[in-house]
Amino acid sequence: MSTTNITVRIDTELKKQAEELFYDFGMNMTTAYVMFLKQAVREQRIPFEISRNTPNAETIAAIEEVRAMKADPTLGKSYTDVDEMMRELLS
Repeated sequence: MSTTNITVRIDTELKKQAEELFYDFGMNMTTAYVMFLKQAVREQRIPFEISRNTPNAETIAAIEEVRAMKADPTLGKSYTDVDEMMRELLS
C-alpha cells in the first residue's frame, strides 16, 4: 500500500490539546486522522453528529419567556421612557 502526505493547518492550541488527548489513547495524530478517514469512508458520512451550539437551560427558559410574552403582552412590562426602564433595571 502506498502512502501520501496531507498538510493540515490548525490552531496551535487545538493541535496541542488533540496531541495530548490522542497520546492518552495511545496514538499519535496520524493514527487519529487515519481512523477518522477510515470510519468516514466506511459509513459514507462524517462519523459524528455536527450541530450548532445548543443553548443552555437558562437561555432556553429566556426564549420560552419571550415567546409567552409575545403571545400574551400582559405578561411583560413595557416602557415609554428609557430612563424609567434603566432606573428600574438598576435598582
